[in-house]
Amino acid sequence: MGSSESVVIPMNGNAYHGGMPGSVRVRLFASAREAIGRPEVEWAVPAGGIVAEELVRALGRRFPALARVLPTCRFVRNGRYLNQLSQTVRPGDEFSVHPPYGGG
Repeated sequence: MGSSESVVIPMNGNAYHGGMPGSVRVRLFASAREAIGRPEVEWAVPAGGIVAEELVRALGRRFPALARVLPTCRFVRNGRYLNQLSQTVRPGDEFSVHPPYGGG
């Protein structure tokens, strides 16, 4: 895999390579990043999108170490915190996973 090539993970969890319309950029921070060993993944979603709650469950199934972190996380879609995970995440969106973290 070349460094400019992205990995898109379909909802069934099997990775394949190359750019694909219908994906969401999932950014991971702090312990979520540590859990999967990288700062982001592209996640394939249906053309009509996916409910955020299902996206979170699918991420946990694909990355078991991340599943342990997810219950304490907050989630952001396109720069806005989600108060409910019933909102739809659509292709082209950015979805961020923010575990609790502190700093000085």
